[in-house]
Amino acid sequence: MARISRTSGKPAATKGAAKSAAKGTRAKRATPETIGIGIIGAGGIAQGVHIPGYQKLSNARVVAVSDPIEASRRGASEKFGIEDAYADFREMLKRDDIHAVSVTTPNFLHAEATIAALEAGKHVLCEKPLAMNATEGQAMVDAARRTGNKLMCGFHYRFTPEIQTLKRFAQSGAFGDMYYARTQALRRRGIPGWGMFINKEKNGGGPLIDIGVHMLDSTLHVLGFPKPIAVSGQTYQKFGKRRDVLGLMGQWDYKNFTVEDFAAALIRFEGGATLTLESSFVANTEESDKMTFQIFGDKGGATYNPLKMYTEQNKTLLDITPVHLPRNVQAHHAEIASFVESVVNDTPVFTPGEEALQVTRIIDAIYESSERGAEVRL
Repeated sequence: MARISRTSGKPAATKGAAKSAAKGTRAKRATPETIGIGIIGAGGIAQGVHIPGYQKLSNARVVAVSDPIEASRRGASEKFGIEDAYADFREMLKRDDIHAVSVTTPNFLHAEATIAALEAGKHVLCEKPLAMNATEGQAMVDAARRTGNKLMCGFHYRFTPEIQTLKRFAQSGAFGDMYYARTQALRRRGIPGWGMFINKEKNGGGPLIDIGVHMLDSTLHVLGFPKPIAVSGQTYQKFGKRRDVLGLMGQWDYKNFTVEDFAAALIRFEGGATLTLESSFVANTEESDKMTFQIFGDKGGATYNPLKMYTEQNKTLLDITPVHLPRNVQAHHAEIASFVESVVNDTPVFTPGEEALQVTRIIDAIYESSERGAEVRL
């Protein structure tokens, strides 16, 4: 399929296109100091975060965007001055001037687009969650290993100054043996009234896979990604099928609500550590939006959002509140800058596919445990 020129809106000869790299192998060309970026999926997260993030950088340039929906690809092309827009991302991947891509499609397309990009010789930043399930996620990780191209998952919370501070303290041993953690991603009345968030076949699940995944990844990151061995979980659908519930993020189609609206889990790790998780789009709780976790260690503990640390010295209890952390950090843009730097300098990505796959395996186990009514061993 011919690409569409932004200026004319008519089919044109493929500018800058060349034969794709041999399937399953890494591109042999040297990476330039300024890399070309392709965007697969031109919806809200692409236009709100990824494209602006790349355009802030001097060492990256968005050269093309793809989306099967004409209004989305044309809208992104015109809004951001991107010359080329494609209906078929596979046509876009043939271009030699594209070195890396962002996959910002709905969840059910993550695996297909990511694997195709990796096999076309491109590095990939895939939005969270990595995939609909661990089977898809494993195929993505395998493709990255096979081709030698980079696969990074869009867990932007890791780039906040607060979580980076907690990670430094945890690595230094300040918390000692971190034996327990509690993480929450809760909204009071926040079922999305748009997109595919309420469609299990397209999204993979509800709040657990959408917002819970962020806090689960952040907590595991601070803990050092211990190996999970068993998961006990329960999901609930108490509000999503009702028409009498307030929607602060737009009124959703309650007749077609097929995901959970609350999930809870206990995760056990090798060595004895445990983690509890709660995630909800709609819950009767005080705060309207709660993204937080707590770490408990035998030398100290900590809370994220708000950031505070707790310890004891000389038989005196201390509450420690860090000050002078960097302000006005746009975590999404820091994530994109980190990805570009890894590509340009050929260094490991900060949120690797292997860790994202571990998060996906835990989420799969929570859903399976709820369905079976029993603990799932990993």
